[in-house]
Amino acid sequence: MTADPLGRGPDLDVSLPQSARVWNYWLGGRDNYLADREVGQAFQEFFPGIVDLAHDSRAFLARTVRHLAGEVGIRQFLDVGTGLPTRENTHQIAQRVAPSSRIVYVDNDPLVLAHARALLTGTAEGATDYLDADLHDPESIISQAASTLDFARPVALTLLQVVGHVADDEQARSVVDRLMAALPSGSYLVFNDSVDTHTVNALATRRYNESGATPYFLRSPEQIAAFFDGLELLEPGVVPLAEWRPDPAAPSDRPHEVIALGGVARKP
Repeated sequence: MTADPLGRGPDLDVSLPQSARVWNYWLGGRDNYLADREVGQAFQEFFPGIVDLAHDSRAFLARTVRHLAGEVGIRQFLDVGTGLPTRENTHQIAQRVAPSSRIVYVDNDPLVLAHARALLTGTAEGATDYLDADLHDPESIISQAASTLDFARPVALTLLQVVGHVADDEQARSVVDRLMAALPSGSYLVFNDSVDTHTVNALATRRYNESGATPYFLRSPEQIAAFFDGLELLEPGVVPLAEWRPDPAAPSDRPHEVIALGGVARKP
């Protein structure tokens, strides 16, 4: 394969859809290719609510990071599976509240890496770094992140719409548990993912998994809630994304479909 014309390197395969680029398409971004747009459009035509989910997940990230950086006083964030940079990224939200915040982004897609290097620059008082690492190898993530984060101090771990890439539920729980085990008391888990109880989304996801993209596996509400076992859940618990401490100005006439659940919890 020849190097990408935008200088993103020879490892970028644009012939197959990639989840970060498909997600970027649903968010209205331009950092995607024909294969991503075709799969994203087919999914969206079958289940239009996927666009709302993409925006809800970004809004959930903004509210949770703002709360942790502001009211809780967290100054370190480990954002695993960050995806392509868009508006209101973790470092921008946290460093707006506290310029000294330190953020490490983790992903393993070459396009994400290129954009992160170009765009994810933070304040002079804080630090913003990017790791090319795999969710399936939490020990490597922690080892590399230690060059930027101080694991003797609390860290907020964010895992948003990413653990579905781990097929086996026991293995997925192990990945999250091993990441949290490396963080000290007073750290936080910010987690959301799609549920398997929404019939149309489940069917659309099945079609997506047949497209050649890295498969995504939905979980039951009980399985998602179990990722918080042993942690102290913040109110209002594990809820539909739009219901987690909604902004007062947010529309109140939202559909009642439950597509994804999320929550925030403290490590004792």
